[in-house]
Amino acid sequence: MSLEQQLIEQLNQLEPSHLEVINESSGHGGYFPGKESHFKVVIVSEQFAGLRLVQRHQKVYAVAKELLSPGKIHALAIHAYIPSEWQGQAPASPECAHAPKS
Repeated sequence: MSLEQQLIEQLNQLEPSHLEVINESSGHGGYFPGKESHFKVVIVSEQFAGLRLVQRHQKVYAVAKELLSPGKIHALAIHAYIPSEWQGQAPASPECAHAPKS
């Protein structure tokens, strides 16, 4: 099972009403086809109610901890919302300084 699929499976423990897991590895240095190292997560869940942003991130890290180890996920951008905050779109990711040049 791919790291992306494993991450989706783990994040589903948070009972999201919306979940996007985007593999952004191709925009980073050292990329090769099939590489899975950099991900962006957009997650909307009632489980984040009453939590500060850092606590929401900690909750995501807790369910994904097995995947955040050497040789697996190197970077994880997290956009965590409760349903009333969700506007249907997360911010774009910045370009990596070491991204492959076209």
